[in-house]
Amino acid sequence: MILNLRHNPYLCDMNYFDFYGIPEAFQLNEGAVKKKFYELSKLYHPDFYANESEEKQQEILELSTLNNKAYQTLSNPAKRLEYILRLHELVSEGAKPQLPSDFLMEMMDINERIMEVDDATELGSITGEVLAIEGDMNEKLESLTADYATLDDTAKESRLNEIADIYFRQKYLLRIKESLDTFASRF
Repeated sequence: MILNLRHNPYLCDMNYFDFYGIPEAFQLNEGAVKKKFYELSKLYHPDFYANESEEKQQEILELSTLNNKAYQTLSNPAKRLEYILRLHELVSEGAKPQLPSDFLMEMMDINERIMEVDDATELGSITGEVLAIEGDMNEKLESLTADYATLDDTAKESRLNEIADIYFRQKYLLRIKESLDTFASRF
C-alpha cells in the first residue's frame, strides 16, 4: 500500500513505530525490523516510480527517506531509547534534567579525583568505579525496559520517567568517561 502525502501531511513527522506497524517498545525483534525495512525499501524505491509524475516521485522519495530514518532509529537500541523518550516529550534539545543531588555529588567526587590523578594505577581504579556505575545503570535500564510493551498507559508513564532518569544519568556519566579518556592519554 502506497501512502499518499496529499492525504497525510503529517507523514514527515510520522511515528516510526506506526510507520512500521509495530508496537512501541524498547526491545524489538531486530529481524522483524530489518524485514520491514527491506519490504518498504522495495515498495518505496524511487527507481520504480521514474515514469510517474513529479509529485508522485517526491512522495516516494519522502517515504523512502522516512523508511531509512525509521530503520536507523529503530534498529539501534540507544537511538530507539532516545526516540521513545522524545515521543513522550521527556527529552528535548537544551533541556536541563534534574538529577538527584546524591548522584551529582558522587559524579563531582569522581571528577575531582580524575583532575588530581597522578598515576595510571589510580586512574585505572577510578575507571573501574565508573564502569561499575555504568554497569549498574545498564542493568537497571534493562529491567525497566524489558516488560514496557506489556504495561498499561499509567504504568508506562511512570516507567518512562524512571527510564528518562537513567538516560540523563548515562549522559552525565559519558562526560566523566570522556574525561577519563583524556587523562588516560597522559600516561
